[in-house]
Amino acid sequence: MRTEIDLTDASREDVRDRLYELFDDVEAGDTLHLIADQVPGFTLLRYQIERNVQFSWDVTRDADEVRMAIAVEGDLAAALPDFDVRVMPPQRRHEVLLEGFDELAPGEGFVLVNDHDPKPLYHELRSTRGETFEWEYLDEGGREWRVAIEKTEESTAPDDDIITRYDVRQIPKPERHPSIHHRYGMIPEGEAMEIVAPHEPRPLKQEFQQRYGDAFEWQIVEQEPGRVAVRITKRADVDDEDAEANSCAGEDAHHDGHTHHAGGELDGDGEAASRTDEDLDVEVSQELDVREYPPARRHELIFQAYDDLERGEAFVLVNDHDPKPLYHQFSAEEGPEFHWQYRQKEPGEFRVLVGKVEPKDQEASSDPAEEGTPF
Repeated sequence: MRTEIDLTDASREDVRDRLYELFDDVEAGDTLHLIADQVPGFTLLRYQIERNVQFSWDVTRDADEVRMAIAVEGDLAAALPDFDVRVMPPQRRHEVLLEGFDELAPGEGFVLVNDHDPKPLYHELRSTRGETFEWEYLDEGGREWRVAIEKTEESTAPDDDIITRYDVRQIPKPERHPSIHHRYGMIPEGEAMEIVAPHEPRPLKQEFQQRYGDAFEWQIVEQEPGRVAVRITKRADVDDEDAEANSCAGEDAHHDGHTHHAGGELDGDGEAASRTDEDLDVEVSQELDVREYPPARRHELIFQAYDDLERGEAFVLVNDHDPKPLYHQFSAEEGPEFHWQYRQKEPGEFRVLVGKVEPKDQEASSDPAEEGTPF
């Protein structure tokens, strides 16, 4: 049976009620075709757990909506249902996963399917929900990481006015900075995250200044021996171009006129200093011009285009200003296959080759700000 439903502009409660009503009337082998503003991942997860049924789905995206074909596979064969977040924009994944975790009862869980190691989520759960879950890697590496997450006891989400908190005292040093940058890139403008450290994390503050310029606020909200809490707010009152110019200026000074990228070293003007995209043998699949879209939509479209790439493919990003902060978000979230190379830097038109290459083709990159830091 083929069933179609349009849930664009529907409230969250309406989406849940209508999907539950439809799913209760379908059988194994049926497919539900859905149009919505975004993937209703949390609702799909809850239904699978509550009704002991397994779904699979395919997703295609237009500019302002998603289309899903949700197939009913039958009874849940495994102990835990799969929750594949690869179909979601990266900026929404942690929010949906934390919300889904909070709704679990002790003994319930899911298998997280992601396109990279979700270790930052592990650290976030430990910092905000404590020792209330078990975490087991089932598959590691490549574009499909699978982790079984099972809730072991009741948990309480923070009730303060921050998006999330990382207690770095519980995180191995090599994983601290990448986890924080990864999560900071996802929080909306105007929102804040909190870092708890054994002392004021000055090296981290320097990194933020070099990467994000004036686009954040840094406030010490608690300080006592062995514990310092810092609130980092992503400012909403900073002009994008000014923030990015400040970020670039800070980096150029820090690197003595050179910026290190995953795809090779660039000089101070953003030109390739050692390699060209021809050397990498990549196939350019499209030109993505985001200038016609509102700024709030651009990162989502760019990340979706990147997720759709296979290794050896790339697209040319066209923007009306230097997208340097986007580079830092990519480098914090993606692995050594990520490649970034400027092709043009002109007022009103910046072109960047963004792609996935074989890791063996990558040259080592480093950030002196992360070398030898005590935090």
